[in-house]
Amino acid sequence: MKKSNQPLRLAGLGLTVLLVLSGCVRTEHGKPVGLVWETIGRPMEKVIQYFANDLGLGFGLGIIAVTIIVRLIILPLGLYQAQKAAYQSEKMAYLKPYLGPIQERMKTATTQEEKLAAQTDFMAAQRQYGVSMFGGIGCLPLLIQMPFFSALYFAARYTHGIQGSHFLWFALDKPDLPLTAIIVALYFFQSWLSMAAVPEEQRAQMKTAMYSMPLMMAFFGFSSPAGVTLYWLVGGFFAIAQQLLTTYLIKPHLRQKVEEEFAKNPPKAFKSATSSPKDVTPTATSMLEKNQPNSKRNAGKQHKRH
Repeated sequence: MKKSNQPLRLAGLGLTVLLVLSGCVRTEHGKPVGLVWETIGRPMEKVIQYFANDLGLGFGLGIIAVTIIVRLIILPLGLYQAQKAAYQSEKMAYLKPYLGPIQERMKTATTQEEKLAAQTDFMAAQRQYGVSMFGGIGCLPLLIQMPFFSALYFAARYTHGIQGSHFLWFALDKPDLPLTAIIVALYFFQSWLSMAAVPEEQRAQMKTAMYSMPLMMAFFGFSSPAGVTLYWLVGGFFAIAQQLLTTYLIKPHLRQKVEEEFAKNPPKAFKSATSSPKDVTPTATSMLEKNQPNSKRNAGKQHKRH
Protein backbone atom coordinates (compact mmCIF):
# COMPACT_ATOMS: atom_id res chain seq x y z
CA MET A 1 0.00 0.00 0.00
CA LYS A 2 2.84 2.42 0.79
CA LYS A 3 4.45 1.87 -2.59
CA SER A 4 1.19 2.44 -4.42
CA ASN A 5 0.63 5.75 -2.60
CA GLN A 6 4.14 7.03 -3.29
CA PRO A 7 3.37 8.69 -6.68
CA LEU A 8 0.39 10.46 -5.11
CA ARG A 9 2.56 11.74 -2.29
CA LEU A 10 5.17 13.01 -4.74
CA ALA A 11 2.49 14.70 -6.82
CA GLY A 12 1.20 16.32 -3.66
CA LEU A 13 4.72 17.48 -2.80
CA GLY A 14 5.10 18.94 -6.28
CA LEU A 15 1.78 20.75 -5.94
CA THR A 16 2.90 22.11 -2.58
CA VAL A 17 6.07 23.53 -4.13
CA LEU A 18 4.03 25.19 -6.86
CA LEU A 19 1.72 26.69 -4.25
CA VAL A 20 4.73 28.02 -2.33
CA LEU A 21 6.05 29.59 -5.50
CA SER A 22 2.64 31.07 -6.14
CA GLY A 23 2.60 32.47 -2.63
CA CYS A 24 5.50 34.79 -3.41
CA VAL A 25 3.82 36.08 -6.58
CA ARG A 26 0.09 35.95 -7.35
CA THR A 27 -1.82 36.54 -10.57
CA GLU A 28 -4.75 38.88 -11.21
CA HIS A 29 -6.55 38.88 -14.54
CA GLY A 30 -3.87 36.62 -16.00
CA LYS A 31 -0.95 38.87 -14.98
CA PRO A 32 1.52 38.48 -12.08
CA VAL A 33 1.30 41.06 -9.28
CA GLY A 34 2.73 41.55 -5.83
CA LEU A 35 5.79 43.00 -4.11
CA VAL A 36 8.13 40.20 -5.20
CA TRP A 37 7.02 40.55 -8.80
CA GLU A 38 7.41 44.34 -8.84
CA THR A 39 10.85 44.32 -7.16
CA ILE A 40 12.40 41.18 -8.68
CA GLY A 41 10.14 39.66 -11.31
CA ARG A 42 9.49 42.72 -13.45
CA PRO A 43 13.22 43.52 -13.82
CA MET A 44 13.70 39.90 -14.91
CA GLU A 45 10.93 40.35 -17.46
CA LYS A 46 12.66 43.46 -18.84
CA VAL A 47 15.99 41.63 -19.11
CA ILE A 48 14.36 38.69 -20.92
CA GLN A 49 12.76 41.14 -23.36
CA TYR A 50 16.11 42.91 -23.82
CA PHE A 51 17.84 39.66 -24.81
CA ALA A 52 14.89 38.57 -26.95
CA ASN A 53 13.99 41.80 -28.74
CA ASP A 54 16.89 44.28 -28.48
CA LEU A 55 19.65 41.71 -29.02
CA GLY A 56 17.51 39.57 -31.31
CA LEU A 57 18.27 36.32 -29.48
CA GLY A 58 14.66 35.24 -29.04
CA PHE A 59 12.75 34.46 -25.86
CA GLY A 60 14.22 30.97 -25.44
CA LEU A 61 17.78 32.28 -25.14
CA GLY A 62 16.44 35.22 -23.12
CA ILE A 63 15.03 32.85 -20.49
CA ILE A 64 18.28 30.86 -20.47
CA ALA A 65 20.40 34.01 -20.06
CA VAL A 66 18.32 35.38 -17.17
CA THR A 67 18.24 31.98 -15.47
CA ILE A 68 22.05 31.77 -15.65
CA ILE A 69 22.38 35.29 -14.21
CA VAL A 70 20.03 34.55 -11.31
CA ARG A 71 21.66 31.19 -10.62
CA LEU A 72 25.10 32.77 -10.50
CA ILE A 73 23.84 35.39 -8.06
CA ILE A 74 22.45 32.82 -5.61
CA LEU A 75 25.16 30.19 -6.22
CA PRO A 76 27.24 31.28 -3.18
CA LEU A 77 24.20 30.76 -0.95
CA GLY A 78 23.59 27.32 -2.46
CA LEU A 79 27.22 26.36 -1.92
CA TYR A 80 26.97 27.61 1.67
CA GLN A 81 23.99 25.33 2.21
CA ALA A 82 25.84 22.41 0.67
CA GLN A 83 28.91 23.07 2.80
CA LYS A 84 26.92 23.19 6.04
CA ALA A 85 25.09 19.97 5.18
CA ALA A 86 28.31 18.22 4.11
CA TYR A 87 30.06 19.29 7.32
CA GLN A 88 27.31 17.76 9.46
CA SER A 89 27.31 14.64 7.28
CA GLU A 90 31.06 14.15 7.73
CA LYS A 91 30.76 14.61 11.48
CA MET A 92 27.93 12.06 11.62
CA ALA A 93 30.04 9.62 9.61
CA TYR A 94 33.02 10.09 11.94
CA LEU A 95 30.81 9.63 15.01
CA LYS A 96 29.13 6.49 13.70
CA PRO A 97 30.84 4.22 16.29
CA TYR A 98 29.21 6.38 19.01
CA LEU A 99 25.83 7.11 17.42
CA GLY A 100 25.38 3.79 15.62
CA PRO A 101 24.52 1.69 18.69
CA ILE A 102 21.87 4.22 19.77
CA GLN A 103 20.34 4.22 16.30
CA GLU A 104 20.29 0.43 16.41
CA ARG A 105 18.44 0.59 19.72
CA MET A 106 15.85 2.85 18.10
CA LYS A 107 15.32 0.33 15.30
CA THR A 108 15.12 -2.76 17.52
CA ALA A 109 13.02 -1.29 20.34
CA THR A 110 10.12 -3.58 21.14
CA THR A 111 8.25 -1.39 23.64
CA GLN A 112 7.29 2.27 23.78
CA GLU A 113 9.52 2.61 26.84
CA GLU A 114 12.61 1.41 24.99
CA LYS A 115 11.85 3.54 21.94
CA LEU A 116 11.41 6.76 23.94
CA ALA A 117 14.58 6.09 25.93
CA ALA A 118 16.61 5.47 22.74
CA GLN A 119 15.24 8.61 21.08
CA THR A 120 16.07 10.68 24.17
CA ASP A 121 19.61 9.28 24.22
CA PHE A 122 20.07 9.96 20.51
CA MET A 123 19.07 13.62 20.85
CA ALA A 124 21.30 14.00 23.90
CA ALA A 125 24.22 12.40 22.04
CA GLN A 126 23.72 14.78 19.12
CA ARG A 127 23.88 17.75 21.49
CA GLN A 128 26.99 16.33 23.17
CA TYR A 129 28.84 15.85 19.89
CA GLY A 130 27.53 19.04 18.23
CA VAL A 131 25.75 17.43 15.29
CA SER A 132 22.29 17.84 13.86
CA MET A 133 20.14 15.45 11.83
CA PHE A 134 18.86 18.49 9.93
CA GLY A 135 22.32 19.38 8.66
CA GLY A 136 22.63 22.62 10.63
CA ILE A 137 21.24 24.58 7.69
CA GLY A 138 18.04 26.15 8.94
CA CYS A 139 15.29 27.64 6.79
CA LEU A 140 16.78 31.11 6.24
CA PRO A 141 18.92 30.28 3.15
CA LEU A 142 15.94 28.63 1.46
CA LEU A 143 13.66 31.55 2.34
CA ILE A 144 16.17 33.96 0.84
CA GLN A 145 16.28 32.01 -2.43
CA MET A 146 12.53 31.43 -2.72
CA PRO A 147 11.56 34.95 -3.94
CA PHE A 148 14.16 34.72 -6.74
CA PHE A 149 12.88 31.31 -7.85
CA SER A 150 9.29 32.51 -7.65
CA ALA A 151 9.96 35.67 -9.65
CA LEU A 152 11.94 33.74 -12.27
CA TYR A 153 9.17 31.15 -12.54
CA PHE A 154 6.56 33.80 -13.31
CA ALA A 155 8.90 35.77 -15.58
CA ALA A 156 9.48 32.65 -17.67
CA ARG A 157 5.73 32.08 -17.84
CA TYR A 158 4.17 35.52 -18.21
CA THR A 159 6.75 37.76 -19.90
CA HIS A 160 5.02 39.64 -22.71
CA GLY A 161 6.00 38.13 -26.04
CA ILE A 162 6.55 34.54 -24.88
CA GLN A 163 3.05 33.55 -25.96
CA GLY A 164 3.34 32.15 -29.48
CA SER A 165 7.18 32.10 -29.45
CA HIS A 166 9.24 29.01 -30.31
CA PHE A 167 12.71 27.81 -29.35
CA LEU A 168 14.41 24.85 -30.98
CA TRP A 169 11.58 22.36 -31.68
CA PHE A 170 9.00 23.46 -29.07
CA ALA A 171 6.56 26.28 -28.36
CA LEU A 172 7.40 28.18 -25.18
CA ASP A 173 3.78 28.59 -24.12
CA LYS A 174 2.88 24.88 -24.19
CA PRO A 175 4.14 21.78 -22.32
CA ASP A 176 6.67 19.71 -24.28
CA LEU A 177 7.13 15.98 -23.68
CA PRO A 178 10.72 15.57 -25.05
CA LEU A 179 11.93 18.58 -23.03
CA THR A 180 10.28 17.14 -19.92
CA ALA A 181 12.03 13.80 -20.52
CA ILE A 182 15.38 15.62 -20.72
CA ILE A 183 14.95 17.41 -17.39
CA VAL A 184 13.77 14.18 -15.74
CA ALA A 185 16.97 12.45 -16.90
CA LEU A 186 19.01 15.46 -15.79
CA TYR A 187 17.62 15.52 -12.26
CA PHE A 188 17.88 11.74 -11.99
CA PHE A 189 21.60 12.06 -12.76
CA GLN A 190 21.91 14.78 -10.12
CA SER A 191 20.17 12.53 -7.57
CA TRP A 192 22.45 9.65 -8.52
CA LEU A 193 25.48 11.86 -7.92
CA SER A 194 24.19 12.80 -4.48
CA MET A 195 23.63 9.10 -3.69
CA ALA A 196 27.20 8.26 -4.72
CA ALA A 197 28.47 10.64 -2.04
CA VAL A 198 26.83 8.86 0.91
CA PRO A 199 28.02 5.68 2.68
CA GLU A 200 26.86 2.35 1.31
CA GLU A 201 24.65 1.54 4.32
CA GLN A 202 22.68 4.78 3.88
CA ARG A 203 21.93 4.35 0.18
CA ALA A 204 19.11 1.89 0.75
CA GLN A 205 17.36 4.46 2.93
CA MET A 206 17.79 7.19 0.28
CA LYS A 207 16.45 5.30 -2.73
CA THR A 208 13.08 6.99 -2.43
CA ALA A 209 14.77 10.40 -2.36
CA MET A 210 16.70 9.52 -5.51
CA TYR A 211 13.46 9.04 -7.46
CA SER A 212 11.44 11.83 -5.83
CA MET A 213 13.10 14.79 -7.57
CA PRO A 214 12.88 13.31 -11.11
CA LEU A 215 9.22 12.45 -10.50
CA MET A 216 8.58 15.99 -9.28
CA MET A 217 10.22 17.36 -12.42
CA ALA A 218 8.00 15.10 -14.52
CA PHE A 219 4.96 16.50 -12.73
CA PHE A 220 6.17 20.07 -13.27
CA GLY A 221 7.00 19.44 -16.92
CA PHE A 222 3.59 17.97 -17.76
CA SER A 223 1.76 20.84 -16.02
CA SER A 224 3.90 23.84 -17.06
CA PRO A 225 4.66 25.58 -20.36
CA ALA A 226 8.01 24.87 -21.97
CA GLY A 227 9.30 28.34 -21.05
CA VAL A 228 9.16 27.36 -17.38
CA THR A 229 10.57 23.90 -18.13
CA LEU A 230 13.46 25.60 -19.89
CA TYR A 231 14.39 27.48 -16.75
CA TRP A 232 14.27 24.20 -14.78
CA LEU A 233 16.54 22.68 -17.41
CA VAL A 234 19.20 25.33 -16.79
CA GLY A 235 18.67 24.90 -13.05
CA GLY A 236 19.36 21.19 -13.45
CA PHE A 237 22.80 21.86 -14.93
CA PHE A 238 23.58 24.19 -12.03
CA ALA A 239 22.40 21.53 -9.55
CA ILE A 240 24.76 18.98 -11.15
CA ALA A 241 27.67 21.44 -11.07
CA GLN A 242 26.98 22.22 -7.41
CA GLN A 243 26.79 18.51 -6.57
CA LEU A 244 30.10 17.82 -8.31
CA LEU A 245 31.76 20.68 -6.40
CA THR A 246 30.32 19.37 -3.13
CA THR A 247 31.30 15.74 -3.72
CA TYR A 248 34.81 16.13 -5.10
CA LEU A 249 36.04 19.43 -3.62
CA ILE A 250 34.07 20.44 -0.55
CA LYS A 251 33.50 17.06 1.14
CA PRO A 252 37.15 15.86 1.01
CA HIS A 253 38.27 19.15 2.56
CA LEU A 254 35.61 18.95 5.26
CA ARG A 255 36.45 15.30 5.96
CA GLN A 256 40.04 16.30 6.68
CA LYS A 257 38.83 19.21 8.80
CA VAL A 258 36.58 16.96 10.90
CA GLU A 259 39.39 14.45 11.43
CA GLU A 260 41.71 17.23 12.60
CA GLU A 261 39.07 18.64 14.95
CA PHE A 262 38.41 15.30 16.62
CA ALA A 263 42.11 14.50 16.73
CA LYS A 264 42.60 17.61 18.89
CA ASN A 265 39.46 16.96 20.94
CA PRO A 266 38.66 13.22 20.84
CA PRO A 267 34.96 12.49 21.41
CA LYS A 268 34.07 10.91 24.73
CA ALA A 269 31.86 7.84 24.92
CA PHE A 270 28.24 8.77 25.42
CA LYS A 271 26.72 7.80 28.76
CA SER A 272 22.97 7.39 28.88
CA ALA A 273 21.32 9.65 31.42
CA THR A 274 17.81 8.30 30.93
CA SER A 275 16.18 6.62 33.86
CA SER A 276 13.81 3.74 33.50
CA PRO A 277 10.54 5.45 32.70
CA LYS A 278 7.21 3.80 33.16
CA ASP A 279 6.30 1.62 30.21
CA VAL A 280 3.48 3.44 28.42
CA THR A 281 2.88 0.69 25.89
CA PRO A 282 -0.88 -0.08 25.95
CA THR A 283 -1.77 -3.56 27.22
CA ALA A 284 -4.93 -5.61 26.93
CA THR A 285 -5.62 -5.22 30.67
CA SER A 286 -5.18 -1.44 30.68
CA MET A 287 -7.38 -1.05 27.65
CA LEU A 288 -10.10 -3.14 29.33
CA GLU A 289 -9.91 -1.08 32.52
CA LYS A 290 -10.03 2.12 30.45
CA ASN A 291 -13.16 0.98 28.68
CA GLN A 292 -14.78 -0.01 32.01
CA PRO A 293 -13.78 2.81 34.40
CA ASN A 294 -16.67 2.36 36.87
CA SER A 295 -16.57 -1.41 37.21
CA LYS A 296 -14.76 -1.48 40.58
CA ARG A 297 -16.82 1.34 42.04
CA ASN A 298 -20.07 -0.36 41.07
CA ALA A 299 -18.79 -3.62 42.51
CA GLY A 300 -18.12 -1.85 45.82
CA LYS A 301 -21.60 -0.41 45.94
CA GLN A 302 -23.13 -3.81 45.31
CA HIS A 303 -21.00 -5.29 48.11
CA LYS A 304 -22.28 -2.70 50.61
CA ARG A 305 -25.85 -3.45 49.66
CA HIS A 306 -25.34 -7.08 50.58
